[in-house]
Amino acid sequence: MTMNSMTAALLALTLAYGPVTAAADQPLLMPGKQALYQRVLAVPDARIHSAPDAADPEAVTPFTAFYVYARKTDAGAEWLQVGTDRHGGISGWLPADETIAWAQGLTVAFREAVGRDRALLYGDAASVRELAETQDLERYAALYRSAEAGETRADSPVVAIQPPGRLDIRENFYLVPILSHEDLYLGSEQARLLQVSSVPLEGEKSLPPTEQTAQPATQLAAQDRLGGEADSEYRAGLVFAIDATLSMDPYIDRTREAVMKIYDALGDAGLLGNVNFGLVAFRDSPQAVPQLEYLARTYVDLEQGRNPGNFINRVNDLGAAQVSSQDFVEDSYAGVKQALDDMQWSSHAARYLVLITDAGPRTGDDPLSSTGLNSQALRQLAREKGVAIFVLHLLTESNKADHASAMAEYRELAKFPGIGSLYYAVPTGDVREFGQVLDTLAGQITMQVQMAAGAQPLPPAPVEPEPSPNPRLAELQSKVAKLGYALRMQYLQRTEGGRIPKVFNAWLLDRDIRDPAQRTLDVQVLLTRDQLSDLHDILNGVLQTAEEGLLSPQNFLNELKSLAATVSRDPEQLGTTTATTAGTGNSLADMGFMREYIEDLPYTGEVMNLSLEDWDSWPARQQIDFLHRLEDKISYYRALHDHTDLWVSLDGGPVDGDSVFPVALEMLP
Repeated sequence: MTMNSMTAALLALTLAYGPVTAAADQPLLMPGKQALYQRVLAVPDARIHSAPDAADPEAVTPFTAFYVYARKTDAGAEWLQVGTDRHGGISGWLPADETIAWAQGLTVAFREAVGRDRALLYGDAASVRELAETQDLERYAALYRSAEAGETRADSPVVAIQPPGRLDIRENFYLVPILSHEDLYLGSEQARLLQVSSVPLEGEKSLPPTEQTAQPATQLAAQDRLGGEADSEYRAGLVFAIDATLSMDPYIDRTREAVMKIYDALGDAGLLGNVNFGLVAFRDSPQAVPQLEYLARTYVDLEQGRNPGNFINRVNDLGAAQVSSQDFVEDSYAGVKQALDDMQWSSHAARYLVLITDAGPRTGDDPLSSTGLNSQALRQLAREKGVAIFVLHLLTESNKADHASAMAEYRELAKFPGIGSLYYAVPTGDVREFGQVLDTLAGQITMQVQMAAGAQPLPPAPVEPEPSPNPRLAELQSKVAKLGYALRMQYLQRTEGGRIPKVFNAWLLDRDIRDPAQRTLDVQVLLTRDQLSDLHDILNGVLQTAEEGLLSPQNFLNELKSLAATVSRDPEQLGTTTATTAGTGNSLADMGFMREYIEDLPYTGEVMNLSLEDWDSWPARQQIDFLHRLEDKISYYRALHDHTDLWVSLDGGPVDGDSVFPVALEMLP
């Protein structure tokens, strides 16, 4: 699949920083800064030269970050002398129009437009400010309709519309760096107006700005496919992560029965192989209770689950443990993580994971947790895999004391953007109601696949199923319908997508004008695998040092803020602007550069906004919860690092330390 199917190459940028020359051993500083150097990213197809306009160009790995050492104009064109480090290592000269300014490491990713409008990109900031200030929804609606239909006039302030569906960065790598920003209000909600650029991995030379901005916005709809052509390759993966501790036998049997019903229905429709099943069983720590035999075990993977005989033969070996676990919680997250790790998700357009348990999870702060992850980090890992998590929580009387805390965790784990939480509580653990929910869930997924394979047109909106007399089940049915619709739309647009026009630069809002409470994008930081490993080690070192009592609260917060600021601004400097032991005196705070690293950042995290006064005012429980969140992020970094399928090798080679991944801002310190 090519990048042209998803988005278009946008922009060459004119850089306007600093003097023409600099000392050979030090990059140019950003204007008004004492420690922040000018940096650029090489766009796809960029070529580096030994001297300006020298006839010896060499290809550059796309999105390589360079420090700018000097600027020079030659034959009317601007050239940059660049190096990959800030210690005088010169790599050569790049044409300025083959680079993107990289003043901060922040980039954005569009959220799926489920239940909201797609984001509009504007040619100027003034038009967006006017819309935000006037709240002229009628004018906005007219602009949106035109952009969606691909009928935008040349004089329209709108130059592009967000591509429909999910833009999978692993299949089609792209960056949308933030060039500048300003704060404004949409009603009572604070929003940000962002100037952005967008560059896909597959390079395509930009048009001059005048030609780019004159092009109308286009619609990326797959019209032929939406009209009814069969999606014979549309496959769904449905994996069960089921509790296999004492008393779970009735639910294991009922799950097996539900899957067999689906196999029969698929066989009658000639669609065996279009819905594949997997099954992971989990118990609890065998270190605590050896008689449990295992923590998590994959009984059927998705490839084995194409065949009903394989599924039944393997699942027949599954039975509940004969002994109880240590207490009323179990390591259910071990089962979820194993399902995310072991299954062949990539060949499935729709990816569903159903967690079935009667016990609460061992969260990251539990000494017996094998994952070290809480619900937020595990959900983020699933989201990066494109997997939706359902939770069927059996509220049995034996675990009554655990119900409230377990419900809170599982509701959080099952949240899906734009749809809500895919959580369902089964009162008293009723096997009949459990079976009804399972049949409904699996049946809806199967029906969606049958519609795709049967050349039925995709309607303009999700078709709501016949409401169940059970209002909670009816709500879940509605969410499943919306999710299935969004996933199929995503698939159609991924396989038959078009392009948005080339844009020199564009402005967008990070919130939906019609519904300002909804965000239109996520903020990310582009890190290499080596940088993520460094981040893991440094944050772990800071926490260990603090726990050993070698850091005062003030120094502890300073080191955390230094780490967060460095990651956001210049990840290449990890370890050099962050102290990892008490009293080393080389953190940004100690060096007096904290303010300039933080100022002008459009987004900051929890750590940067935390003051010593806040910390001192917190009760001990709140401080401990904060530390647990940091430990959870450390576990997430380890898990993300080990998921080699998520990393993108920009030079086309195997995944290595230079491979990249955009890490969500909320998962950084």
